Amino acid sequence: MSDPAVTPAPAPDAGERFTIGVDFGTLSGRAVVVRVSDGAELGSAVHEYPHAVMDAALTAGPSSRTEHPVALPPAWALQVPADYVEVLQHAVPAAVRAAGIDPAQVIGLGTDFTACTVLPVLDDGTPLCELPQYADRPHAYVKLWRHHAAQPHADRINELAHARSESWITRYGGLISSEWEFAKGLQLLEEDDEVYHRMDHWVEAADWIIWQLTGRYVRNACTAGYKGMRQDDRYPDPDFLAALNPAFAGFVADKLDHEIGQLGSAAGTLSARAAAWTGLPEGVVVAVGNVDAHVTAPAAQATSPGQMVAIMGTSTCHVMSHDELVEVPGMCGVVDGGIVSGLFGYEAGQSGVGDIFAWYVKNQLPGRYAEEAAAAGVSVHQYVTDLAYAEPVGAHGLVALDWHSGNRSVLVDHDLSGVVVGQTLATRPEQGYRALLEATAFGTRVIVETFAAAGVPVTEFIVAGGLLTNRHLMQTYADVLRLPISTIASEQGPALGSAIHAAVAAGAYPDVRAAAAAMGAVNRAAYVPNEADAAAYDRLYDEYRQLHDWFGRNGNQAMKRLRALRHDVLGSAP
Repeated sequence: MSDPAVTPAPAPDAGERFTIGVDFGTLSGRAVVVRVSDGAELGSAVHEYPHAVMDAALTAGPSSRTEHPVALPPAWALQVPADYVEVLQHAVPAAVRAAGIDPAQVIGLGTDFTACTVLPVLDDGTPLCELPQYADRPHAYVKLWRHHAAQPHADRINELAHARSESWITRYGGLISSEWEFAKGLQLLEEDDEVYHRMDHWVEAADWIIWQLTGRYVRNACTAGYKGMRQDDRYPDPDFLAALNPAFAGFVADKLDHEIGQLGSAAGTLSARAAAWTGLPEGVVVAVGNVDAHVTAPAAQATSPGQMVAIMGTSTCHVMSHDELVEVPGMCGVVDGGIVSGLFGYEAGQSGVGDIFAWYVKNQLPGRYAEEAAAAGVSVHQYVTDLAYAEPVGAHGLVALDWHSGNRSVLVDHDLSGVVVGQTLATRPEQGYRALLEATAFGTRVIVETFAAAGVPVTEFIVAGGLLTNRHLMQTYADVLRLPISTIASEQGPALGSAIHAAVAAGAYPDVRAAAAAMGAVNRAAYVPNEADAAAYDRLYDEYRQLHDWFGRNGNQAMKRLRALRHDVLGSAP
């Protein structure tokens, strides 16, 4: 296997201390070595998951070696847990080499994960997909965050919660997502009860990787609250679960409930096995696990009320802290201490952003665009973006809905799908691309306005993630939101945030706020609204809102009928 891509930095001072942040993304894992004193990033490395995302067929297990691998139905997205271990084995040692430090100088290691990414395991942490008898059973694998096949189960949970006036449902904006632990767990029970009953723990990948590093299973407060519906130290009651399915009554007690670790605390120390994987000394402090979006906030120095951080990549997650508990319609959740201690952490999001742009470039552009981009020495995305922004706002005559992967906030419905209105025989491919860029900004504006209307105003909007390199897109967000856009100074926000939490867990700082002030960095007001463009975008946004409400709120079921037809034709179970 080839070495991971590495990024080196100048040789560090031998007296410095360092932490390592490991960011487990959708397609790869990245390790970054960070100096504790000031947050300087000295070296990094990336390792791509060998099996990537399995969304059409199992590329692992015995059937993958035949002409007929196990096929997956629509809306499935699985991963292989062994791929995550490879990140520890390859990216961490490579990052240390790139940094040029002595591994003995590392005092802590922190990790973050996409969420809700969850897997069934035995009592010792062994994933069920690694047992021969389950290696060809899709439900034995990791269900990635974008596995949306549990939407019918989420619908039932929502309907029952409202029928019974469950108090916790309002903490999630009135709707829980098909991406989360309970919906995916109920799907597992009802579609493969043998695997369900064989598992001892239903574990977030964020906690499973900590288990592999330390030998100790600790459930992090972030995913437990946002994805596991744990509020006020309680999960949904057994009688509620039994009303969904009698066999589901013991889900919390038997499969889910476990010791909770607070963010910034130590989960344990590096085991001998993990020390051999990483090349680090045994006994290095390992921080409690975390979610990629939430851990990024301290890296952007967003630890005060009103600072919304948008982590923009394949999807976008919006996180913000506030000193008051408010119920925001359609939010993903509010958790006490969910981002930093002492404040309520709010989450919202968009299920598809960069994924939509990538889909369009791959499937909707004529081949000559790739050739022209190569001749110009730029990426296809950059080339088509530059073409798209050569004309003024609204010149394309288009408006789109950014629901190609469903709607996470504020409608919380993954049976919705994409729309483009206004196409003519004169519409050019770059115009459709720009309409999708704009649609994601409009979707974000819906979220920001919903928070403000509920009494949680956004006072600063900070962008992190890979998409902040698209300057046209960032200016569009400033114009659409009518807000200055600040940008995180690090290209590795989640990994830096994990390293910040590791520094706190190792005792280098008293709390996450203090560590963020020293180790995080942000470029304030990097983009400011252009009034003329903002006024034009207001007109497009009005059209977006009408489409948003027509398809998402007013009972137009065309999208759902089409999805149901697709499921009927292609099948809904492995």
